[in-house]
Amino acid sequence: MGGPGEWIYQNLAFANVFATPEFGEFEPWRMLTAAFLHSQGFILHIVLNMYMLWIFGQALEPLLGRVRFLALYLISAIGGSVGYLLLTPGYVPGVPLAGVVGASGAIFGLFGAMLLVQRHRGGDTRQLWVLIAINGVIGFVVPQIAWQAHLGGLVTGALCAAVIAYTPRAHGRACCTRPGWSPSFSCWPWRAGSASRPVDRPGPWARLQQST
Repeated sequence: MGGPGEWIYQNLAFANVFATPEFGEFEPWRMLTAAFLHSQGFILHIVLNMYMLWIFGQALEPLLGRVRFLALYLISAIGGSVGYLLLTPGYVPGVPLAGVVGASGAIFGLFGAMLLVQRHRGGDTRQLWVLIAINGVIGFVVPQIAWQAHLGGLVTGALCAAVIAYTPRAHGRACCTRPGWSPSFSCWPWRAGSASRPVDRPGPWARLQQST
């Protein structure tokens, strides 16, 4: 299948080969750009991702500030790609690749950040643990979901929030200390799923498959 969407997918999706200069396809920016692509075969998934971004954005952005929230999201997206890179086999010439597209790594980063923020503030984290557990299990049992990217995003988001939570802001107080505020997560369970399709690309690698 051709067209602009196919060109964008082939040139901006991430696969492990693009993180290893030795194969002549070193394009590390794909670790971020893949988070802004999505499978055309499952529109509901992107709707769910954007819904979760809206829910968690309303909770986190007032506490962290716009710049820090944006940094958290983008770094978590990259962390998802790094998790996928570290937890999947390296590129072997002639072997079909498993590529990654989707914002789920960044969304899991928001999960991890919210979990740490709630614990830091002494809030109830039980719903968050249930949300993370449901999506974690689904990542292992449903084909074509890159649980590696989810785990990478979750850990990265939590680490970013840990740094932000203890970094003083203006007026000498740390982030995430607004009194009397606690988010309510009535939107779980939410499933991070995806569709997949094999595509062709000329060059040293033959096929790329969407997996988040």
